[in-house]
Amino acid sequence: MPPAALHAGQRAPDFELPSAPDHRLGTAQLRGRPAVLAFYPADWSPVCGDQMALYQAVMPEFERYNAGVVGISVDNVWSHRAFAEDRGITFPLLADFEPKGEVARRYGVYDERGGVCQRALFVLDGDGVVAWSQVAPAGVNPGADGILNALDGLDSERRPVL
Repeated sequence: MPPAALHAGQRAPDFELPSAPDHRLGTAQLRGRPAVLAFYPADWSPVCGDQMALYQAVMPEFERYNAGVVGISVDNVWSHRAFAEDRGITFPLLADFEPKGEVARRYGVYDERGGVCQRALFVLDGDGVVAWSQVAPAGVNPGADGILNALDGLDSERRPVL
């Protein structure tokens, strides 16, 4: 049985993955502000395309919380580049390509049978601790409400009590 997905209160494993042929991005660049990690099975599947396009459309809301957003799948950087251009996605898509699914495994969301990432969301606080997580069924777009609620919870923790 695969390990369970990380849950609230756990420290998120550090990683660094390719976001382009000559650029890498990871947890070190996301520290100091909330981060949304959206693991998804494949660039060109209909549900994944809709999910990533939704996050692009909701980007102004994520920016209100100063949250960094990244998509992560086992596709390679060239697939990510074509997919992002086709869908108008401007946030980074990270290639958990080689070794295949290593980061997804560390987060407990690699589907061994399918050889892909599960559809999983993690909201990290500025210190890299999981504030919220969700694993959705393969064919279900989890939307953005859970992410926004988690970001709102982080934001309310920073607001002074009057």
